[in-house]
Amino acid sequence: MSNYRLRGRLWIEGPEGTFLGYGRVVLLERIREHGSISAAARSMEMSYRHAWKLVDSMNRQSLQPVVEKVTGGKGGGGAKLTDSGEKAVDCFWSAYRDYKTFLSERSQQLEL
Repeated sequence: MSNYRLRGRLWIEGPEGTFLGYGRVVLLERIREHGSISAAARSMEMSYRHAWKLVDSMNRQSLQPVVEKVTGGKGGGGAKLTDSGEKAVDCFWSAYRDYKTFLSERSQQLEL
């Protein structure tokens, strides 16, 4: 058994660079949970401006937007994940699980 292990990061590249990565997917999940970009950003101790830039980047790179605005009512507006957004989150986590399994299995084969 080796004292070494493989580690790495996984992201999905799009036309402008990073489309989805761990942090972006967590942001999407927080938008789903909180119903707004600003609340999601606060929950991650991220500025609204940075969160908006990430959402805008994902929306531009996706065939269909991953987040859409919800027009306000009594409590004001918000945001929600679209079907494309839900699919993107599921796709990333599926690939992430496979990647983590690969790293774990391959780490057991290290002979250094």
